[in-house]
Amino acid sequence: MARNKRIIVGITGASGAPYAQRLIRLALDAGVELHLIASPLGKRLLQDELGIEGLDPAALSGREPRADGSVPGITCYHHRDVGAAISSGSFQHDGMVIAPCSANSLAAVAAGTASNLLHRAAQVALKERRTLVILHREMPLSLVEIRNMERVTEAGAVVAPAAPGFYLLPQSIDDLVDFVVGRVLDQLGIEHDLAIRWGESPAPSTEADVDGDGCD
Repeated sequence: MARNKRIIVGITGASGAPYAQRLIRLALDAGVELHLIASPLGKRLLQDELGIEGLDPAALSGREPRADGSVPGITCYHHRDVGAAISSGSFQHDGMVIAPCSANSLAAVAAGTASNLLHRAAQVALKERRTLVILHREMPLSLVEIRNMERVTEAGAVVAPAAPGFYLLPQSIDDLVDFVVGRVLDQLGIEHDLAIRWGESPAPSTEADVDGDGCD
């Protein structure tokens, strides 16, 4: 029986809550079924950067909640519920993204530890050979983090630093957020119409740019 695309979204304590919120909204717009987890520091991040208390699906999605506070298309989990469905390899899904991903969660995934549901779900994604996107938002990087990135990449994850491009001349913070989120959606195979593609979106170009001697 066919089902909608299903994605797990993990939110940890690295700055970048707007990335998570925008990703959730665009994925829902694309008809994706979402399964959300936030670490304790991820919940603090939502409060600090978006003014959202707890893992609130209505506030994150911008959609009208049901009477019980839930939102169609979103299932939320407590980080301590390591027995939840998404902790099992038998749970069929189409990928997971940790957005944003802290250095601590990166280390946990690299080490193969699963002290909470978010880390467990990431380990399951790797062992089941499913897409795992790690939206890392720390800088500068220590050698420890670089080696952890190497380890998770070797295990099959995609490390996607939150590094927006400027070649499309962004005019707002929202434009910068969309660039990063659009690249993450591409990795997850989720269609979108964000203007992020070189050669497919308006970009400054003149004959002098192409034919000049570069010494202007």
